[in-house]
Amino acid sequence: MSLQVSDTEILEKFQNERTRNEAFNLLLKKYQQKIYWHVRRMVINHDDADDLVQDIFVKVWKNLPGFRNDAQLYTWMYRIATNECITFLNKKKQKNNIPLDDVSYELAESLADSTYFNGDKVQMKLQQALLTLPEKQRLVFNMKYFDDMKYEEISEVLGTSVGALKASFHLAVKKIEAYLLSKD
Repeated sequence: MSLQVSDTEILEKFQNERTRNEAFNLLLKKYQQKIYWHVRRMVINHDDADDLVQDIFVKVWKNLPGFRNDAQLYTWMYRIATNECITFLNKKKQKNNIPLDDVSYELAESLADSTYFNGDKVQMKLQQALLTLPEKQRLVFNMKYFDDMKYEEISEVLGTSVGALKASFHLAVKKIEAYLLSKD
């Protein structure tokens, strides 16, 4: 069996009780790393991202029987992952009773201490700049820049018009540029 199995094959295998576990393992192999990095760029902390990815794939497993093929499997899973990230960040904000700006500051501190983000200074600056963005702009930027998703796919995930996404991405780029230039 080829390593890059199609979503259609995975879904067909999932419908059959005997091949359901195999289908889910194929799904994990195909998408787990992509979902992990999407989540990781939002929550920064490796352990939090790891926990969230497990929760996300539990939700995928539970909801896959009802998947209607009206979206791509990948964008459907991204929507679940995105919603889990937003819920997580909101809970973190409420639990600590702090504004989102302070959550971003806390994430930036976590980023500085992280052994998983051991990239060069430019990569670290970019990650710090991203944390200054509002949550939605950060999501749009991450999906467009890092995951190379089309605006139409991002629109499916976030339920936002393509025009609004383009504006959001443009604003995010301008803010990141301003941040990077101000930090020399």
